[in-house]
Amino acid sequence: MAKPRKVKLPGGPSDKARLERILRVDHAGELAATQIYAGQLAVLKGTAEEALIREMAAQEHEHLKAFEQLLVRHRVRPSALSPFWRVAAFALGAGTAALGPKAAMACTVAVEDEIAEHYASQLDDMPDGQDKLARLIAKTRDEEIHHRDTGLNSRAEEAPAYRLLYAAIRKGCKVAIKVAERV
Repeated sequence: MAKPRKVKLPGGPSDKARLERILRVDHAGELAATQIYAGQLAVLKGTAEEALIREMAAQEHEHLKAFEQLLVRHRVRPSALSPFWRVAAFALGAGTAALGPKAAMACTVAVEDEIAEHYASQLDDMPDGQDKLARLIAKTRDEEIHHRDTGLNSRAEEAPAYRLLYAAIRKGCKVAIKVAERV
């Protein structure tokens, strides 16, 4: 069954502008993900969770590298707030890890839930002619879902104040996504 054609509304962003937003925000998100895991590793180095976090971090580095290459290929500037994303994400990773391994995994669950939803939305609104990008985003989304499941399997829901932590981190991600698309 063919995918239904998207209807472009008058005044909406052009395909080029949509592509720029996608690349900018996805690069910022993957940059932040690498820094979250770096923060977690700074605190949880030498623990039983270290290998698991390193494995997820390695995938995030691959995602980041792919989006960096796309920024260059399409001549899209990264988010002007990249230095802020680095610091804030590292602090989020280190801060949740300081609460314990389950809180670090709760952070992973919240972030990856929001990012998987974000990537699914992008796939629904992909500019025409971007099949290769759509495949990358779908693959990345699937790996983010795997990270979320890893967090859940690592007893994230047993973290202190899990529901509050989860909700706050997801809300922060939503705001960061909206800002990174444009700035």
